[in-house]
Amino acid sequence: MRKLLPTFSLAAALVVAMAAPAFAQRDPAYQAARQAGLVGEQPDGYLGIVGSPTAELQAMVNNINIQRKRQYTQQAAASSTVEQMAFVTGCNLIARTVAGEKYRAPDGRWLTRGGDAPVRDPRCL
Repeated sequence: MRKLLPTFSLAAALVVAMAAPAFAQRDPAYQAARQAGLVGEQPDGYLGIVGSPTAELQAMVNNINIQRKRQYTQQAAASSTVEQMAFVTGCNLIARTVAGEKYRAPDGRWLTRGGDAPVRDPRCL
């Protein structure tokens, strides 16, 4: 695990520098679903559906997750694995949720962000 920490640190820096612009361009359907608590961020770096999905919601989440995996794959090629990039990004995306938004805790429960910091995996930096 000690060997992974420098990789995670490098990956975290890469994610902050490179992923923020990509995730800042959110489509209105995604924003609406996020604000309504229908979707939330997961520790694995992918978007999840809270509750029962509609076909439209599932298609939107699948599309976003495909784009995220593509980005993780491109970023990981230089210094880490896709899974490491996804995990670090998941940590950062959960940290950036705002009050009222959903996220998945390390134990698998969907939580709604309050005024405090979200519950994150202890490996998150």
